[in-house]
Order: sequence, then C-alpha cells, then structure tokens
Amino acid sequence: MTREPRDKRMTIDEVVGQLRDGMTIGIGGWGPRRKPMALVRAILRSDLRDLTVVSYGGADVGLLAQAGKIKRLVYAFVSLDTVPLEPLFQQARQADTIPEVVELDEGMFQTGLRAAAQRLPFLPMRAGLGSDVLVHQDWIRTVRSPYDDGEELVAVPALPLDVALVHLNRADKHGNATYLGPDPYFDDLFCMAADRAYVSVEQVVDTAGLTVDTPVQRLLLSRMMVSGVVEAPNGAHFTTCTPDYERDEAFMRHYAWSAGDPETWQAFADRFLGGDEAAYQQAVQDWHAERAAAKEGK
Repeated sequence: MTREPRDKRMTIDEVVGQLRDGMTIGIGGWGPRRKPMALVRAILRSDLRDLTVVSYGGADVGLLAQAGKIKRLVYAFVSLDTVPLEPLFQQARQADTIPEVVELDEGMFQTGLRAAAQRLPFLPMRAGLGSDVLVHQDWIRTVRSPYDDGEELVAVPALPLDVALVHLNRADKHGNATYLGPDPYFDDLFCMAADRAYVSVEQVVDTAGLTVDTPVQRLLLSRMMVSGVVEAPNGAHFTTCTPDYERDEAFMRHYAWSAGDPETWQAFADRFLGGDEAAYQQAVQDWHAERAAAKEGK
C-alpha cells in the first residue's frame, strides 16, 4: 500500500505563527529578486522581535530593520539594484540601530550556507583572505591545510538557520517546488541549512504539472526540504518573480523616495503596510491606477 505524501499547504499567518522571538531566519532570493515579501510583510505585522536575519538582502532587510525586528544581521549586501543601497537599511546602519551586524563576502556567505547544509562547523575557502572582512569580523579564523601545500585558508563558519523563508514560482501541496526564471539563487541552500523551511509560491499545482513544459532541473526543492507551502500570488512584490512578473520599478522607487523622510514614510506605511496581504495588494493596484490617471490628466 502506497502512502500519499502529506499536504503541507498553510496560510501566511500560519507560517508566521510557527516563528518565535530570537529565531535565526534565513530569507531567500537575491536583493530585489524573488524575495518572499508576503511572508516578510506578515512578520512586520507580528509581535516577533530579537530576530537574527541571514540574507542576500533587499527590502526584506530594510523593512525588518526599520521595524526594529532585527537583533543580529548576517548579510553579503543589502541593495535594490537600481537603488544601490537599500534606504531603510542605510538609515539603520547610520543610526546604529541594529545591535549586531556580520558583513561577509558573497562567496563566504554562500560557503557558510553550504557548511550548515552539510551540518559542518565550517568550510575552508580562499575568499576573504587579505580583505577587511577579517579585520571587521576578527572572530572568523583561518586554518592551515594539513597537506603538503600548507596553504592558509579562511575557515568560514556555518550559518545554521532555525527557519528558511523562500519564494518560488510553482509548488505542489507536498512541498516540491520549481523556479521558472533565469536563476535559482541559493534558495535550496537556505532550505537545507534550516531546521524548517517554508516556501511561498505564485501557484500551487498538481505534482505532474510541475514539469510540464519545464526542464526537470528547475525542480529546486523536494518535499523533504519543506515544512510548509503557501500560495501567495504576487507574493514577491515589488521584487521580481520572472517570468510571472518583473520588478515593479515605479513602486520600488516610490518606496525608496518615501523612506527619505519620516513623514512620507509614515504615510507609506499607513497606506501599504497597515493591513493584511490582501489589503497591501489592493493598495498597490490603487496606487498604480491613480498614477495612470494622473498621467492621462496631464
């Protein structure tokens, strides 16, 4: 007798209900690309605090820092691409409101995830040698190769996660998930480095539908990696989720402009972040409609 894999579908709020103060949370995606923003916005609405956030950062880091949710931040960069430095993160760093920051080389960050995924305390690599990463993170050690070369290498510490949050294009109800865009980023490493992983997707489909007209190698996550699946259409907004949608550049620039002043930021937060996810999506639609009407009226 065969047993059907369990149904792991959850709501956004059910996922956030699994999180606890002080957890280490890895957030997948890459800067302004395929971030699990619906889940991030739900964390903003919650009472969670004292989080360690591990991220190739974008607006996820900026929003959580501005809200005072982050106790420790481990990151390789925090950028919106066309806005080179995420504005809320910039403010938090300049005001020194994040109690502890760990800035790593991008390769070191990836290696830390790989070490955690393999349940190793560290992995050696050359990246970081001779850089200010080791000056400012002087707790990171080097090791000497035990072989004849005797080479000095950086012992990149593992980045173990309590929880990983990622966003992909499609998944089935069991947790198998696929990306359809140009890059998997490191979402699989985030999930393997975590005790539990939750994936939000644009659409939950039948298992057989995951590979229809899609190369099998794009099946990034297996159900063994995933604790919960959330169907969240447009859940990466305003970041990309190619090919379902590209980055909402106009709205992102409105976000960045609003962050420049406390009064305009409060108006932005009241309008777009004061309600649940459905309210957010509606508010964004209304903003675009108003913007289009204003252009027509000129």
